[in-house]
Amino acid sequence: MIAPSQYVDKVRHNILFTNITDEEFDTVKDRLREKRFVASEIVFEDESGGDELYLIADGRVKITKRTRFGEEILLGLLHSGDFFGELELLDERPRSARTTCVDDSVLFALHKSDFQHLLVQSHSFSVNLLQMLSLRLRSVNHTFVKEIEHNTERAITELNRLTQLIDAAKTVNSTLDLDRLLGIILDTALKGVDAESGTLYIVDDVKQELWSKVLKGSELVEIRLPIGKGIAGHVAATGDVANIADAYLDPRFNPEFDRKSGYRTKTILCMPMKNKDDKIVGVFQLLNKRKDQFTYDDESFIDALSIHGAIAIENARLAQEMVQSERLSAVGRMANTIIHDIKNPMGTLRVYAQVLKKKAGNEEAGKLADEMIRQVDRFVNMAQEILDFSRGVSATNIVEVEFSDVMEGVLSFIDKDLAKRNVKLVKNLKFSGKVMMDQDKMVRALYNVVGNAADAMPDGGTLTVNTGSSDGLVKIEFIDTGTGMPPEIKAKIFEPFVTHGKKHGTGLGMSIVKKVIDDHKGRIEIDSEVGKGTIVRLLLPMK
Repeated sequence: MIAPSQYVDKVRHNILFTNITDEEFDTVKDRLREKRFVASEIVFEDESGGDELYLIADGRVKITKRTRFGEEILLGLLHSGDFFGELELLDERPRSARTTCVDDSVLFALHKSDFQHLLVQSHSFSVNLLQMLSLRLRSVNHTFVKEIEHNTERAITELNRLTQLIDAAKTVNSTLDLDRLLGIILDTALKGVDAESGTLYIVDDVKQELWSKVLKGSELVEIRLPIGKGIAGHVAATGDVANIADAYLDPRFNPEFDRKSGYRTKTILCMPMKNKDDKIVGVFQLLNKRKDQFTYDDESFIDALSIHGAIAIENARLAQEMVQSERLSAVGRMANTIIHDIKNPMGTLRVYAQVLKKKAGNEEAGKLADEMIRQVDRFVNMAQEILDFSRGVSATNIVEVEFSDVMEGVLSFIDKDLAKRNVKLVKNLKFSGKVMMDQDKMVRALYNVVGNAADAMPDGGTLTVNTGSSDGLVKIEFIDTGTGMPPEIKAKIFEPFVTHGKKHGTGLGMSIVKKVIDDHKGRIEIDSEVGKGTIVRLLLPMK
C-alpha cells in the first residue's frame, strides 16, 4: 500500500480522467470520498441501490453474477486505474452484479451529482466514459459468444456421450451368454474411454476373490485374485476410483505382468461396477488411454455404464439359473423315482450277494459277490448324489481322516474298472497325513473325475495320479492321455449338463465335483488341450 497522500494523485490518472484539464478535475477532487476494503469484502450486492461511482486507486476488484442455478460467473476483473458502478448512475436502476475486493483495496467514491456535473462540463470525461462503455460492451459480447461456443461444445459432447451410453446399453443387453456378455461389456468400456486394453473382474462373494476370463493364446483362461490385493482388489474392497496417471509410481501396481508380456502399462482407470442396490459386483480395470490420461468424463461414462453392465450380468445369471433349475428339477424327479423304485430291489440284491459270499465256499465266488455289492452301492450312491445336487443339498460331515488311506482305497477300488477299459493306472502318491474332509462326498467326487478321465480314453491309455502338498494345501492331480477338450468346452466344464465326447451320462459329474471341492473351501483347476489329454488338479486345505 502507498501513502494516503498519494492516492488522490493515482485517481487523477484514472482512465476516466484521461485528457481532462486540471481545472475540471479540481472541481470534483475535494468531493471524492476515500473508502478502504479488505480482501474478499463485498463493495455492493447485486440488485442493491446505488448513487456512487467507484474509482480504483489500489488493489483489484472482481465483478460477478450468480445464476439461478447457484453458479457464480466472473464478468470482469478490474485493476488500479479502472472504475465501476457507472451504469446505475446512468439508467437509475439497481446494481446489476456483485462487486468484491480481491485484495486489500483503496477506492474513491464519486457521488451521482458530481458524476453528472462532469458529464455536462467535460467533453473529454464524456468521451472517455463512452469509449470505456464501448470497450466493455465489446468485451461482454466476446465473452458471451465464447460462453455460447463453450456451452454448445459441452452440449454436443454430452449428447455424444448420451448416445454412446444408449448404444452401450443396447449392446450389453444383446446376449444372455455370460462369457460373451463379459467380453461385450469390456469392449464397450474400452471404446467408450478410448483405452488400449483392460480386464473386467467379477466379485466372488463366497471366496472373497475377483475372477475374470482372459485369452491366453487361443484359450480362455480364468484368473483369480484376492479382494484387497492390487489395484483392482483395492477398488473391490473400498469402492474407490483409481485414476492413475503413471502406473509405475503407484505402490499397488504389480509390474510382473509387463515384464512377462512385454506390454508397458502407463495409465490406469480402475472403477467398481455396482448394481442397482449400490453393491460392488465387479471391477473395471482399463489400461493406457490412447491420448493423454483418463479424465473425469471417462469416469462418468464408466460409472453410467456400470449399472447397465451389472443389470445385464444379473439377467444372464438369472436366465441361466432358471434354465438349469428347470433341468435340475427334472433330473431330481427322475433320480427320486429311480431311488424309490430300486431301493427295495437293490437292497434285496445286496443281501443275496452277501449270502452267496458266505455260502459259496470258494474265493472266486466271493470276489464276484463283492463286485455285485460294490456295483449296487455305486449305483445307489450315484443316484443319491444326483438327487442331492438337484435339490441343492450341501450339508457336509467334515472330520479328520488319514489322507493316504482315502486315496489308496479309492484307487484300489477303481483299478479294476480301469483295467477292464484298457486304462493303465500310475500312482505317484507323495503325501500322507491328516486332512479334514467329508470322506463319502470326496470319494464320490474322485470317482467322477476318474470316470471322466476313462471316458476321454475310449481306446485305452494311461491315468497318472499324483499327490503332494504346497503352501498348506493338499494337491491331487489326475493326468490322462485322452482326447482333451477345446477351449469352449473347458470354459463351461463346471456348468450343469455340459458333456464332451461321450453319449452317456447326465453332464452333472464335474458340477458335482466342483460343488464338493467348494464345500471343502478348496479349488479345482483344469489344463487341457485337444489331442494331448487333460489334467484335473484338486487343491484342498490341510486344516
